[in-house]
Amino acid sequence: MEKTLIVNFKEVDIQREDNTVLYNVNFAVGEGEFVYLTGVVGSGKSSLLKTIYGELDIQTGTAEVLGYNMRRIKRRHIPALRRQLGIVFQDFRLLMDRNVRRNLDFVLRSTGWKNRTERAERIRQVLETVGLADKQEAMPYELSGGEQQRVCIARAILNKPILILADEATGNQDSQSGQQTARILYELAQQGTAVVFATHNNALIEQFPGRVYECKNNQFICHDSVITSATKPAETTVHEEARMEEKPDATVKAPEPVAVEEPIKVPEEPAKAAEETIKMVEDTVKKIDTPMVTADDDDIPVAKIDTSN
Repeated sequence: MEKTLIVNFKEVDIQREDNTVLYNVNFAVGEGEFVYLTGVVGSGKSSLLKTIYGELDIQTGTAEVLGYNMRRIKRRHIPALRRQLGIVFQDFRLLMDRNVRRNLDFVLRSTGWKNRTERAERIRQVLETVGLADKQEAMPYELSGGEQQRVCIARAILNKPILILADEATGNQDSQSGQQTARILYELAQQGTAVVFATHNNALIEQFPGRVYECKNNQFICHDSVITSATKPAETTVHEEARMEEKPDATVKAPEPVAVEEPIKVPEEPAKAAEETIKMVEDTVKKIDTPMVTADDDDIPVAKIDTSN
């Protein structure tokens, strides 16, 4: 049975600051698909993702995302589009002044979740999904880079998106952490959430097969990747991986020593990326009919909705 297309670009030129970074893009993503965008840094992968979530305008061809015509979409409709998307950035963009639970609770409160018990349960569910159920009270700077990225994935799936856009989600991680991040995204696709995974790490394709598009020399090329018994990843969940890391089986040959990933230091000043995250959340809830929760039940600041229109 043919899957419904949730992204469908035909003959689209991707432009940024009056420069065309990709010509004649023909790109389609169906429900539950796992799709790669490959290419070197600066080849246009991030720009293409930005056209999908409405950060960059489209001037040529035809482009539809979740039923929206991206050439004609009005700015007031972009927040509604983004509510159906989950976005995972390379630079994490966590709020460093609050713990994991409050990072996630901020997003839920800002997107209309009023009931504290329901928010707590949803946070528990997503952290369980990414194997961080015991990290709710941890501060971001107490986590490794791989753990921070898993929190970002948890944040991206809070509102049960139809599509996840992962922009170099393994770029700041070591090999083992990167594989774990890719596995979580791959498993989400198996459960029905479409994933577009931009990466320049082609080794991941061997472990987690999917359809492959390449950005190269301003061109957009489709390569088909077929799942085979040789390339299909082992049926190991992120929770089993975590247990294996904690207690290696004595009968299994120990792996070569690897450098331990140190927790990221707390910045002296608020990170610009975190401020951009707050702005994106605020922009996403603007002009949405669902009212915002007030801040009377705890001390977490709540984004304000623009109700002028």
